[in-house]
Amino acid sequence: MKTPNSRPVVLCMSGHDPSGGAGLQADIEALLAQGCHAAPTVTALTVQDTVNVSDFRVLDRDWVLAQARAVIADMPVAAVKLGMLGSVDMVDTVLEVMSQLPGVPLVCDPVLRAGGGGSLGKDDVGYAMRERLFAASTIATPNLPEARILAELPEGTADECADKLLPLIEHLLITGGHGDEAEVHNRLYSRDGSRHTFTCARLPGSYHGSGCTLASTLAGRLALGEELVSAVKSALDYTWRTLRDAEQPGHGQYVPRRLPLDYGQ
Repeated sequence: MKTPNSRPVVLCMSGHDPSGGAGLQADIEALLAQGCHAAPTVTALTVQDTVNVSDFRVLDRDWVLAQARAVIADMPVAAVKLGMLGSVDMVDTVLEVMSQLPGVPLVCDPVLRAGGGGSLGKDDVGYAMRERLFAASTIATPNLPEARILAELPEGTADECADKLLPLIEHLLITGGHGDEAEVHNRLYSRDGSRHTFTCARLPGSYHGSGCTLASTLAGRLALGEELVSAVKSALDYTWRTLRDAEQPGHGQYVPRRLPLDYGQ
């Protein structure tokens, strides 16, 4: 039974990262920090640490559908966040889930394994996301290398990638954390022609789970009813703080600190 003080529920369809830096754990922690309840639906299991991903296994689509349907039947889902899908079948699975959630905002974090920005084939997850999933999404949050892959523009600027992709999606946030400028430029593009640039100081080091943190936080802000441009700014500001306070628990990248040290005390 939904009580008056129940937190908004965000359905997270993402992979599991055993190191806890990215994937569903990142989603859960970031959503807790926004005052939301995460409902984690596992799409894939991975073998990874803070250094690298060595293997992954996509779950059977019936299992994923069963997880999502159980949540939808039980809870009022206020937003959906997508992370690692891993297969074209999983794109179709997401579309089936979203058909049961009309009007619910969908934040798509396009986790792509492809290297470079070559052509996307019809059997490619990136192609399926671009051609079929973007139409059902409220916003996608690629970094610039991912945007180049999706737009098939290996040397494209953020503006050029957005021009190619906006006919397919309502809003597009292209993050600039993979550059080397002193300031990071995160650019929000909307199909109505409006554009917003959010800048922040570049932090040293590299981070494991920053994209998951951003997308899940954005889904949480939308679930709370925040207007899209404001929600994007809130999500970017929060993500930057988690990177500023990041820790290095392993031998590889830093892990964002998404919850305060005294959380739960």
